[in-house]
Amino acid sequence: QVELEEFGGGVVQTGGSLRLSCTTSARPFNIYAMGWFRQAPAEEREFVGGIRWRDGTTQYVDSVKGRFKISRDTVTKTTYLQMNDLKPEDTAVYYCAGDRDWTVDDSLLRSRAAYEYWGQGTQVTVSS
Repeated sequence: QVELEEFGGGVVQTGGSLRLSCTTSARPFNIYAMGWFRQAPAEEREFVGGIRWRDGTTQYVDSVKGRFKISRDTVTKTTYLQMNDLKPEDTAVYYCAGDRDWTVDDSLLRSRAAYEYWGQGTQVTVSS
């Protein structure tokens, strides 16, 4: 059973920054890609961004491009979500997710269905 755990959520003012971390118990580390999703109250869980583990290629939803950055540490198998210039609409529970299966079309990684492993989530609140 692969476990993911997120760290780093909290309360921040508009314009502030937070860095979320996601650790995994997966050994061996047979992960194709890691994703970050978020879910605001009464909203669907939405894709924020993702990273292909092999080469670090990233993709983001338009609303966070230029403000958020995903990276990974290949030694510790940790995934990071650096969030800058935070806005109240970024307030949500943030989840990391792991996909073990290779895909020919990385756009499919924007779907929750692509991921087998999920963390419990961490709350991010941006105050205005």
